[in-house]
Amino acid sequence: MISAIIPARNEEASIRRAVDSLAEQPEIAEIIVVDDQSTDATPSVLANLASRIPKLKLIRAPEPPPGWTGKNHAVWLGAIAAHASADWLLFTDADTCHLPGSAARALADASFHSADLVSYSPDQELRSFWERALVPVVYWRLSQRFPFDRVNDARSADAAANGQFILVRREAYQAIGGHAAVASQILEDVALARRAKQAGFKLFFAPGQGIVETRMYRSFRAMWEGWTKNLYPLFGGTVAEMLFEIDSATPALGLLFAIAIGVRWATSGHIDWLVAMVAAILIARPLAGYHVWLRRNRYPDQHIKYFLFYYLFGAPLYAAALIASWWKNMRGSVAWKGRKYAQHA
Repeated sequence: MISAIIPARNEEASIRRAVDSLAEQPEIAEIIVVDDQSTDATPSVLANLASRIPKLKLIRAPEPPPGWTGKNHAVWLGAIAAHASADWLLFTDADTCHLPGSAARALADASFHSADLVSYSPDQELRSFWERALVPVVYWRLSQRFPFDRVNDARSADAAANGQFILVRREAYQAIGGHAAVASQILEDVALARRAKQAGFKLFFAPGQGIVETRMYRSFRAMWEGWTKNLYPLFGGTVAEMLFEIDSATPALGLLFAIAIGVRWATSGHIDWLVAMVAAILIARPLAGYHVWLRRNRYPDQHIKYFLFYYLFGAPLYAAALIASWWKNMRGSVAWKGRKYAQHA
C-alpha cells in the first residue's frame, strides 16, 4: 500500500484534480496534503475534499525553519509528523493528475525492476503558445542530461528523479535521511535520487505516458520564475557547462555565422559559401536532434510540425532562461512562490 504526500501552496486551481485522481486508486491507503501557508482558496478546497474523501488527511505547515525550502519542509512533515503508515511513500505535486491504474503500475515497476525508488517524468499539458515553445525544449534537454538508461544502471553514477512523482520504499527513505537530508536543496528530487543511489538503493526512472500528467505553469510569469530558479544547477552549475548546453540546444553559433555572412554580403556583395555551409550545419544540428527526440517520444507527425515551428521561439527562450538562471544563482538567491532561497553558485 501507498501513502501519498502532496505539498500545496496556493494551489486552488489544481489541487482538487490531484487529490481526486489519487483517491480513486485502491493502492493508495492515505492521502496526506500539507497546506504550506496558502493565502488563496486552497484550505477551503481541501476542507471540502476531506468531507467526502475519508482517506484524506490535512496538515497545516508552519513557516519553514531556516535552511529549509517550503516544499521540502512540507513533504517532510507529511511523511514524518503525519506518521505516514504505508510501506511505500509517494511524493507528488498538487498540479499532477494520476491516471487510472498508475499506482498499481508503479508498484509493478518497482517489483519487476527490484527498485527502491520509482520516478516518472510526467506527460506535460501544454495549452499556451509559450508552454508549447519552451517546455518540450526543456524536457528534450533534460533527457540528454539524465538519460533513463544511465540513471537505471546501477554501475553508472548518474542519478535523477522527477519530484512530481517519486515512489520510494519507506525504509529506504528513512535510511537516506529523507527530505531533512536535502532540506535546503531547490532540486530536491535529483538530490534525493543521488543519495539513494549512493547508498546502494536501486532506481527506476521512466517516461510517464499513461501514468501521470501535469500542467506545471498557468502563466508565462510563473513558468519563467519556475524554470529560471533551477535550470542553471540542473545543467551542472558552472559557466562552462551552461555555455556548452546553450551551444548544444540552440543554433546560437550558427546564427552568429549567419549574421557575419549578412554583414559581408551587405558590405561587399559577396558570400563566403564555406562559411554559409558551416552556418547551415550549426543551425540544423540542434533542430535535427529535437526532431529525433519528438519522434522517439511518440509525438504525432502533425504535432512534430507544430513543435518544430515552436522551437524557433523556444530555443532562444530556453537560452535566455538558462542565462537568467545563472544570473539569479550568481546573485545568491532565487524566488519561488513568494519566498526567497539562498543559493551558492
